[in-house]
Amino acid sequence: MSEQPNKPKILLSKVPEVTIYFWIIKVLCTTVGETFADFLNFNLGFGLTNTTIIMGIAFFILLFLQFRTTKYVPAIYWLTVVLISVFGTLVTDNLTDGIGVPLEKSTTVFSILLGLTFLVWYLSEKTLSIHSIYTRKREVYYWLTILFTFALGTAVGDLYSEQLGLGYFNTGLTVVIIIAIMYLAWKWLRLDAVLAFWVVYILTRPLGASLGDYLSQTKVNGGLGLGTTITSVIFLVAILAVIIFLAVTKIDTVPNSGTAESEQRKRNVLIQTVSVLCVFLAVGIGGYVQLSNKIASQIDSSGSSSTSNPASLAGQLTDFVNIENDMSKAVNAKDFAAAKKGADILEHKWDTSEPKLRKIDGSTWTQIDGTIDVVLAAVRNGKPDANQCNNALQESLKVLNEANKTAASQAPASSQSESSQAPASSSEAGTATPHAKLAGRLTDFVNIENEMLNAVNTKDFAAAKKGADNLEHQWDNSEPKLRKIDGSTWTKIDGTIDVVLANVRKGKPIASQCITALNDSLNIMSVVNQ
Repeated sequence: MSEQPNKPKILLSKVPEVTIYFWIIKVLCTTVGETFADFLNFNLGFGLTNTTIIMGIAFFILLFLQFRTTKYVPAIYWLTVVLISVFGTLVTDNLTDGIGVPLEKSTTVFSILLGLTFLVWYLSEKTLSIHSIYTRKREVYYWLTILFTFALGTAVGDLYSEQLGLGYFNTGLTVVIIIAIMYLAWKWLRLDAVLAFWVVYILTRPLGASLGDYLSQTKVNGGLGLGTTITSVIFLVAILAVIIFLAVTKIDTVPNSGTAESEQRKRNVLIQTVSVLCVFLAVGIGGYVQLSNKIASQIDSSGSSSTSNPASLAGQLTDFVNIENDMSKAVNAKDFAAAKKGADILEHKWDTSEPKLRKIDGSTWTQIDGTIDVVLAAVRNGKPDANQCNNALQESLKVLNEANKTAASQAPASSQSESSQAPASSSEAGTATPHAKLAGRLTDFVNIENEMLNAVNTKDFAAAKKGADNLEHQWDNSEPKLRKIDGSTWTKIDGTIDVVLANVRKGKPIASQCITALNDSLNIMSVVNQ
């Protein structure tokens, strides 16, 4: 073998022995990778892109140090695993949330990339055993494989737990069962150890993510409510303790293992690999189809029982609009505790509704999901900034309202004929019946905003802010009545009023922004009020 001359210089493999400690620290690393990324993204407000850049730089620095070592060093190796777990997860998150790549496509692509890496690695080195990592080439193959396992594990986990609605608990339970089956197959059915290792290695990613989400998510979301900060600290301390233990005892340090495989064993491993792949494809595709059909039946049933078009998100986002409006009011009142509580509710309802809404319109769902992530990051910041929160909320409300608006062409004919006793000649009524319009009921609000506009034009912002208080008070008092008459139009107007309040109440209001907000709101109210 070409690497034979190097063996006297490198006496130890650069990866640890696979013991119970290996799997414990692997799950710990995966979990802290999930929670620490959320901590940077949401708690510190770095955002997905900046978090990816920061963790990417840190990962490549540690990877460089790992390549510089000539033997397995627990601290460097496991810290590299922590960072590659974060980076691999963020790669998938950026593709899904940033670019809008469907999880089905991400899963397929990463599966192919992982398979090709294994193939090239085996053709080059004649082994995939991690106990033979004592050359530079094999180490490159190893870490590339690890990166793809985390990216693939993230895509598969998110696909089933979130998009298909299986949930993190059920996904984690499923993973535990599969891992147990793999262990029994290795122990009693002579399943190849290398094959079993890599299957379990991939599956520990969704297992760790499920554990991290269960511990860090709020009780509203079905978690223990420890938060990403406390969860990350707990697991980092646990990782440090295990690393120190391994460094002192050296029980996971092994010499090189370069034993060649017999032809008979190669054939057995090939048969086992094909068999395992077939089983996973059958179960995975079967589960995907079953869960997709379940979501489709829910969409059909909800579509047949409502006037909204099941082929679009129109009329199905009202709850989220209401939650964000309430959060906006809390932010304007500087009640950030209430705003953060609203963020928990928003995240819970949005995650719960993901399978159904994403199935209806994946591209629009991805767009809205991105704005909601920005809202959550801004509101959950350690020291939330009111202006940033308002900007994030207004941007999200703009997208939500646009997707939520309904048109006459979207309502089923039967619902139009049954919705009122209005005469057929009243075509100008559109989707609303004559008694269900807000015409003539918004005059007071139009007058208040016109007075506010005059105050802004004269740079009398004290009067404009007083008008804002009066506008908010009257609008809130009228909400139950107006919203019952025409909920979708009320929601649209409410969004413009929130923008007006946010601009006028700034510490240093900008006249041009206030005028633009007021004119937009007045244009909508004037049309509706006619």
